Amino acid sequence: MSLRIPGYLGTFWELLGDHLVMALGASLLGLVIALPLGLACVRWPRVYAPVLTVCSVLYSIPSLAFFVLLIAFTGISRTTVILPLAVYALAGLVPNVVDGLRAVPDSVRQSAVAMGFSTPRRLLTVDLPLAIPAVIAGLRVATVANISMVSVGALIGMGAFGALFTASVQLDRLDLAIIGIVATVVMALVVDAVLVLVQRLTTPWMRGPSRARR
Repeated sequence: MSLRIPGYLGTFWELLGDHLVMALGASLLGLVIALPLGLACVRWPRVYAPVLTVCSVLYSIPSLAFFVLLIAFTGISRTTVILPLAVYALAGLVPNVVDGLRAVPDSVRQSAVAMGFSTPRRLLTVDLPLAIPAVIAGLRVATVANISMVSVGALIGMGAFGALFTASVQLDRLDLAIIGIVATVVMALVVDAVLVLVQRLTTPWMRGPSRARR
């Protein structure tokens, strides 16, 4: 059984690069959208329920239908895959951003105000840093889901490792499907580990003195 990827699909590293660009691009775009949405929901609690409803409705749209609708505007491109996945990520990211911001103790906010912090400065230096654990928790889930969902893009010719699954059926080569599955799982594990490391580096106070003594 050959383990070579057919030349018309590209090399393993090209597929890896495409997969990461689409999955991580969608996650980052989702985060960029979720942060101001989450801030708005905390600032104006009444909009939280409608925002969650819209995110849930958008999440319910089948990915293939989403891709087909976008092709008319973005063509068959990475953008056609990235945009729907970014929208899907909102269903998990927005609640995590809201929960993270709501978990900031009022005493901490009041201390920042008493020290003369303006609202933007308090948001950037107090609220958002303390919300990082919840935000990254949501980002981890969204990113791992996106790494898996990118493969569906193979149905419109933009699935990166997902192309190995369709080629596996067309060419009757089980090895291609195995390569795609293993590569996707390993990629998800590595990216998740990187995000855990990012959280540890950006939240040194969570390691605490008790852990340091161990």
